[in-house]
Amino acid sequence: MTEIQVRRGGLGPFGLTDKVAVVTGGSSGIGAATAHRLAGHGATVVVGYHSGAVRAEKIVAELPGDGHLALRLPIEDTRALEAAASLVQERFGSVSVLVNSAGSTTPVAHGDLDMMTDELFDSMLRVNVRGPYAVTRAFVPLLRASGDAVIINISSISGRTASGSSIAYCAAKAALDNLTMSLGRVLGPEIRVIGLAPAAVDTEFVAGRGRDAIAAQAASTPLKVMVHPDDIADAALAAVTQFRVATGTTFVVDGGKHL
Repeated sequence: MTEIQVRRGGLGPFGLTDKVAVVTGGSSGIGAATAHRLAGHGATVVVGYHSGAVRAEKIVAELPGDGHLALRLPIEDTRALEAAASLVQERFGSVSVLVNSAGSTTPVAHGDLDMMTDELFDSMLRVNVRGPYAVTRAFVPLLRASGDAVIINISSISGRTASGSSIAYCAAKAALDNLTMSLGRVLGPEIRVIGLAPAAVDTEFVAGRGRDAIAAQAASTPLKVMVHPDDIADAALAAVTQFRVATGTTFVVDGGKHL
């Protein structure tokens, strides 16, 4: 039976100095912003990418501190992920933070069931659900080796509202939220698992969706603020460093769009 931790004054903040963080999808958008934020608070960051090697190297060059690494982490390729985890183990020994930020979507009108083909539906689930699971599975030994680690899954409010770029994307993010719950239950006490669910973020994530559309969505929310990748990076930093007794839960960071 695992010994229960009893400490006066609580666990306190989770410091990032001399800790290693792995960020999938780290070459752009939320992933890149989160890499900057974690490095700015002392972490050594592995900037994961699929095909954006040049972008990833540029992010690494911009990060404060030393020892950062750009590493190909194709989330649909389990063997490549296992090889990448072995490289990280050889270089760093352990990982304290894993951010599953990589994902993708293809806009399809919810009413156009014919356009949402089996192949497209399967692809959406493979990237947005199986991908984070495969990355987590590959890095769990390194996370456990740290003795005190956290996984951040970047989800979407679409998983709760069923309103988003496509039916399949909404279903995938709902499944990711469920995965966060399951992993939170089974990976403790060494590893916390926390999800973050933004609404539309000021990135080019959804093909064909311009800033005007994002601004219009923001205008309909109670806070009336366009969410920037840095806002989600701040939420990820808070989840890592401050939410010390939270696990298996997904926090909504959408400006109140769900209300």
